[in-house]
Amino acid sequence: MGQVHSDGVGQYHTGANIKAWVVLNPEAARAAARESDRRYQAGEPLSQIDGMPVGIKDLIETKDMPTQMGSPAYEGSFPKRDSALVRALRDAGAIILGKTVTTALGFLDPGPTTNAFDPQRTPGGSSSGSGAAVGAKMVPVAIGSQLVGSVLRPASFNANWALKPTFGGINRGERLGYSQSHVGIHAGCAEDMWATTMEIVTRVGGDPGHPGVYGELTAPPPQRPKRLAVLETEGWPRLDSASREAFESLLERLQTAGVQIIRRADLSLLDLLEQSIATATANMLRLISWEQRWSLENLVEQHPGTLGPSLIRQLESGRNVTLETFREDLALRDLARQRMEALAPYCDALISPASCGPAPRFDVAKQTAFPTGDVSFSCVSSYLGTPAVAAPLLAVEGMPFGVQIMGQAHEDERVTAYARWMAEAARHANQV
Repeated sequence: MGQVHSDGVGQYHTGANIKAWVVLNPEAARAAARESDRRYQAGEPLSQIDGMPVGIKDLIETKDMPTQMGSPAYEGSFPKRDSALVRALRDAGAIILGKTVTTALGFLDPGPTTNAFDPQRTPGGSSSGSGAAVGAKMVPVAIGSQLVGSVLRPASFNANWALKPTFGGINRGERLGYSQSHVGIHAGCAEDMWATTMEIVTRVGGDPGHPGVYGELTAPPPQRPKRLAVLETEGWPRLDSASREAFESLLERLQTAGVQIIRRADLSLLDLLEQSIATATANMLRLISWEQRWSLENLVEQHPGTLGPSLIRQLESGRNVTLETFREDLALRDLARQRMEALAPYCDALISPASCGPAPRFDVAKQTAFPTGDVSFSCVSSYLGTPAVAAPLLAVEGMPFGVQIMGQAHEDERVTAYARWMAEAARHANQV
């Protein structure tokens, strides 16, 4: 049985009831830990994350553990090679502890993982195991990935810090099949989140043709933003009253601390961006259904009966998307990105909830189109290709409720600095 502990948000659970791991590699982890100990004793650590235990989402290849992608079609699959970021982590001395649960193929069909704070609630998806493992303090860092909202939403639900970087900012290795997917970092604190990001990027850079995340190796110091724009997204009407009240209270505290808050009614360019992302979820899902159709067709042919209901819907959608529709959706995404860039002179960053409230209960979520939680807030930075940090700043009814801070492309370091300042400001306000 698992144990129950508490922190500043609420009680979190550890042990078998969370089901965050697909496979663990304790012997190799212990051997890596002993090597790290020897390096520290000799005064020669490989990096600032030497000796840090890390979980790897089971979409990402590891040479010493299977990569089964949460799907029966890949059961027993063992490529026996490291993805670029895994090689970078090993070269930095990090301890690859195990593979964390993902939803099937990183989409919407859930795995067995439960929320770190309530086993009756979803941990989010698709980086469910990574979010829950960090939320339950099993590891300080776990690697996730985000195609729609798969890093930021689990972070919000499990009280993680998380970076969804600028598109192409962290090398995806073998996972280059989609035009808006990202590798992301879940962590228990901003310092570990940033250090892990930069130790990876320093060694293997970003995606081919991309410069990678810019910044120093150590986390940027907290920095107060002057102007923040509130981003409502299509999820705003679905925020429950308690979650909206908590978010509005945070905005009031930020204003009291000297931050100017801009709303869509205050700035026409912000309203134009809101118009461009009003159907972002549907647009993204169509883009994905076109881009993944060939791989799903192969799975149906080679492994019939292995696709879950959401992947079947995606395949059917892809079969109905025409090249003309795909091009129109690309044009809409490009327009939204141009409108995001146009905001640069008017605000330092954008702020929104990272999810539509705290994690929903399983019995509620499974009745919706998003059985791992609504993606409306967390999908926007994927659609725009911009960096976003999820920070565990709020709690609603004893459950974590994250805040998302988003910046312009390649402003990952600045966004992290703003998020750190907001966390300090929120902590100070709670102590007063």
